[in-house]
Amino acid sequence: MPSRSHPGTARPSSPKPGHSEAVGAQSPGPIQRPPWTLLTNHGRVLLAVAQSQDARVAEIAAQVGITTRATLTILKGLEDAGYLTRHRVGRRSHYTLDTHQHFRHPATATHEVGELLAIFTPDPSTRTPPSS
Repeated sequence: MPSRSHPGTARPSSPKPGHSEAVGAQSPGPIQRPPWTLLTNHGRVLLAVAQSQDARVAEIAAQVGITTRATLTILKGLEDAGYLTRHRVGRRSHYTLDTHQHFRHPATATHEVGELLAIFTPDPSTRTPPSS
């Protein structure tokens, strides 16, 4: 019976017919990664804003690896959900994060997003102070 691997794990590719591979030889190609990540683009945009609350949309998009349009859509969604507030400062936007906003999924709804930000943004000056 053929062995099964876990879904989402990369398996080494089989040699093409007519090509031989030495046992234990390293493939010169890039490392294959699963097609998914643990953090969504929404989470990565939130982290990018936490790291630089005055970053331009294009800078956030480049850091996350998505389009400017997708970044704008995510920022609007995060703003509508209360995770951040956008303030205009001249021609630029400044974002303020609400670190006390809870995660949306029922399994993690007891946790605040500040807990996630604390893991990935070690600089306390990037975090919103607790409200009284």
